Amino acid sequence: MKIALIGYGKMGHMIEEIALQRGHEIVCVIDVGNLDDFESEAFRSADVAIEFTTPTAAYGNIMRAFSQGVKVVSGSTGWRKDHKQDVRD
Repeated sequence: MKIALIGYGKMGHMIEEIALQRGHEIVCVIDVGNLDDFESEAFRSADVAIEFTTPTAAYGNIMRAFSQGVKVVSGSTGWRKDHKQDVRD
C-alpha cells in the first residue's frame, strides 16, 4: 500500500517504521515545513494518508487531502466536534 504521512512527530515516525516493516511504501511525508507537498504528484499517488497532527491543524490537513482525492485516516483528536459533518462519508 502507498501511504502518505501527514505529521512527522513521534507518531509519524512510529507509523513510518511499522508501515515499512509490513512492506508498505511511504510516498510522501508532510509536516509544517512542506505543506505545499499536498499538491504534489507523490501525495496524490497515495492509497491513503495517515494524519497525526494537532487538533487545530487536523481539519485543514484533512480537507487539503480530500481536495487531492486522497482518503485519510486521522489519529488526531479534538477536532471532530466542530467538523464532523464536513468529513462524513
